Amino acid sequence: MSDSEALDAYSRTVTTVARALTPHVASVVPGRGSGSAVVFTDEGHLLTNAHVVGSTKRGTATFADGAESEFEVVGVDPLSDLAVVRVAANAPDPAVLGDADGLVVGQLVVAVGSPLGLSGSVTAGVVSGLGRSLPVRHGQAARVVEDVIQTDAALNPGNSGGALADSSARVVGINTAVAGYGLGLAIPINSTTMRIIDTLVVEGRVRRAYLGVVGVPAPLPDDVAERTGQRAGLRVLEVVTGGPAERAGLRRGDLVLTVDRDQVHDAQGIQRKLFAEVIGTNLAVTVLRNGAMVDVYATPTELTAG
Repeated sequence: MSDSEALDAYSRTVTTVARALTPHVASVVPGRGSGSAVVFTDEGHLLTNAHVVGSTKRGTATFADGAESEFEVVGVDPLSDLAVVRVAANAPDPAVLGDADGLVVGQLVVAVGSPLGLSGSVTAGVVSGLGRSLPVRHGQAARVVEDVIQTDAALNPGNSGGALADSSARVVGINTAVAGYGLGLAIPINSTTMRIIDTLVVEGRVRRAYLGVVGVPAPLPDDVAERTGQRAGLRVLEVVTGGPAERAGLRRGDLVLTVDRDQVHDAQGIQRKLFAEVIGTNLAVTVLRNGAMVDVYATPTELTAG
């Protein structure tokens, strides 16, 4: 294949994605500042970033065809940097959501948004990295957004809340941050974030459970790894005084193997378990302590922003 033919193939892919996706992406102005949002339901729900809407309740959305509509904020989750708004009218059909868990490094991605207020702007690049972590904070609550997508597709102020799509125009991420030096980050669309999004649509907020441990990934001893088939766990560095983990008897130095009988390899593995349904329940936690496996039962409380 000649260079010109390769370029044409690349161009065809990008233009096809841009043509398919641009009508579903709006420029949003929630009071001060601006950003982007992606239509994802037939009922006029748009997905954007929590930091785009901030504390505002209403704003204006402008679509690629020039149609405008007032929107109201349906739900905001600062600890995933996701928010859902709903327009009163003029919403186009929803975009097709994909699954970021199927992405590979080097894969073509296309970003559509409204950088600097320029609606319908398109940039393209590749997936530069996967499994990145994005620390976020809301009041006293801190969390790490897991499996963030890193891309070299150019992102600028106003791209936040816009779509990151694969070559089939499926939205696999919501652009959330410009890290500088050619690095862009996007919140992945996957089973974990879809759970958050669905909860925002129905309930307007996401309730999370709290254990009160801080840890880092650590390898398991060879004999334990052979016996369990698990290669790593979470080494507890800190147990918050008075928290559920301390009350359950977890200690600094414990190596967490499973939570709710599922293997844990890092902090994100615990976070996946800490949603509303485990608040107030007995959550089984297995740790390796002094060479022996110890089972404890922690009772998570609700995480608050205060």
